[in-house]
Amino acid sequence: QVQLVESGGGLVQPGGSLRLSCAASGRTSSIYAMGWFRQAPGKQREFVATWRGYNRYYGDSVKGRFTISRDNAKNTVYLQMNSLKPEDTASYYCAASPRAAFTSHEYDYWGQGTQVTVSS
Repeated sequence: QVQLVESGGGLVQPGGSLRLSCAASGRTSSIYAMGWFRQAPGKQREFVATWRGYNRYYGDSVKGRFTISRDNAKNTVYLQMNSLKPEDTASYYCAASPRAAFTSHEYDYWGQGTQVTVSS
């Protein structure tokens, strides 16, 4: 099994930046894809970004503003969020899969989430 722990969330003003981290532990050698999703109250889970092999993909709402990266030695994936908007406010979840994955249902492991609030 794989365990995921997110960190780095908090309160930031519009236009500001924040970097989220997701540390993986357990059977990390089985991980092929890692990604980020977010969910606001009353809303469905939304795809944010994913790293599958050497390929990176982003949701339309964050493309050009967010960047996903990873440190294989630390078994950690990051989400750099720039030019944040109030609509980015949500709980952000890290996810991992032993195979190529894109949609939330294709991921096997999930973190507990970290809250990001964008407000003046």
